[in-house]
Amino acid sequence: MAVTIKDVAREARVSVASVSRALNGTPSVTEGTRARILGVAKRLRYMPHGAARSLITRRTNTIGALLPDLFGEFFSELIRGIDLAARSRGLHLLVSSSHGDATEAAAALRAMQGRVDGLLVMSPHVDAEFLHDNLPDSLPVVLMNTAMKNARYSTLNVDNFGGAFAITQHLIEHGHRHIALIAGPLNNFDAQQRDEGYRAAMKKCAPGLRSQVVAGDFSEEAGYRAGTELLAAQPRPSAVFAANDMMAVGCLYAFAQAGVRVPEDIAVAGFDDIPIARYVTPPLTTVRVRIADLGRSALERLALRLENSGESDASAQTLGYEIVVRRTCGAGGENAVAIERERNSQTINSESKPGRKP
Repeated sequence: MAVTIKDVAREARVSVASVSRALNGTPSVTEGTRARILGVAKRLRYMPHGAARSLITRRTNTIGALLPDLFGEFFSELIRGIDLAARSRGLHLLVSSSHGDATEAAAALRAMQGRVDGLLVMSPHVDAEFLHDNLPDSLPVVLMNTAMKNARYSTLNVDNFGGAFAITQHLIEHGHRHIALIAGPLNNFDAQQRDEGYRAAMKKCAPGLRSQVVAGDFSEEAGYRAGTELLAAQPRPSAVFAANDMMAVGCLYAFAQAGVRVPEDIAVAGFDDIPIARYVTPPLTTVRVRIADLGRSALERLALRLENSGESDASAQTLGYEIVVRRTCGAGGENAVAIERERNSQTINSESKPGRKP
């Protein structure tokens, strides 16, 4: 049978209340009594009952995270950032995915009720009404990559528009006059902002030049299909900006299979700077978003709300980006001159060697 708190109290010759206070670090217990209780608990291998403790403290010490998907390097890095920040604060992480479906997102949110002290949410289906219908108003929530602005919720976004504008402008400045975009999902906020950034850069920096948008869904398969479609286009674009690195990798594979050289025949750029981006052949020019930092910052913001009894400051923050110049755009390579230039407080860098760490 499992050892109970009563067993510890009896062995330590104290009350159950004293055991509870000692295990919870309450200062009213003397150091001698605390040491004796902890020693007995260790010897008996007593494991506190989390559910019972939650009834007393009204805290689960668990944070929930609802994400659109759990597949791929972007979400792996995001979860890593959240988890590292959670562990540093003694918090556990419960993760679920909506798989791009509003019904599943609602079910996941309802399933987490009572199990978590707060929630991090990244979902294209989230708006104030959706959250109100599926979560108690008292549960602290921090939203990631969302268009929603509401006094009840804090938000943390990536500068998708700025990054897409900057990478498109970079391609234009290096002589490309026909730049195609492989777009992301239609109902995705990140994809919409990157599409707008691309179009704005083409309009401002290359007025009258040809733009082209091919549908995608952020997957490698979509990038491969788009790459094949672009190779068949007449005229063929001189550069491709994929709205995320996963699609850029798929596009590179399509070009390699067709014997098309990158960047000699066609340049490629991506968005996110997932870890694999620097190891593909040739290494991928991309917009670097510090994905793990996004997760860490969101968790820290939520933890601050928990420490302040759930009070919301309704703050909104946009994280910056860097343009990382590698070989796929034709401006990088072993002998490339480093480009360092400030643009709206963001940075443009050149990585001279494919294996160099950022």
